[in-house]
Amino acid sequence: MQRSCLIQVKDVKPTDQIVTIEGLADQSGRAVQKAWLELEVAQCGYCQTGQIMSACALLQDKPQPSDADIDLGMAGNLCRCATYVRIRGAIHQAAGLAKGGK
Repeated sequence: MQRSCLIQVKDVKPTDQIVTIEGLADQSGRAVQKAWLELEVAQCGYCQTGQIMSACALLQDKPQPSDADIDLGMAGNLCRCATYVRIRGAIHQAAGLAKGGK
């Protein structure tokens, strides 16, 4: 996965798949969005699109991430409101929801 803020349009190939926040309609995307709401992760909302996109990419690669996996997978996103504990909790919750556990 490459973040859109780090890639130039000229470097995107016609065969590249581009997913936006609106494209997260799969089960893991819904699980992440549901967990975000239930745990009230968002405060100012500025970083939420990037946080959710990164969380979905992380869960796609590691469906049951450890805290260390989450810290590494989310390291490229800054939250000025410092809701990192809730972000981690939401990712763990989404992992359970995505596999049908909650």
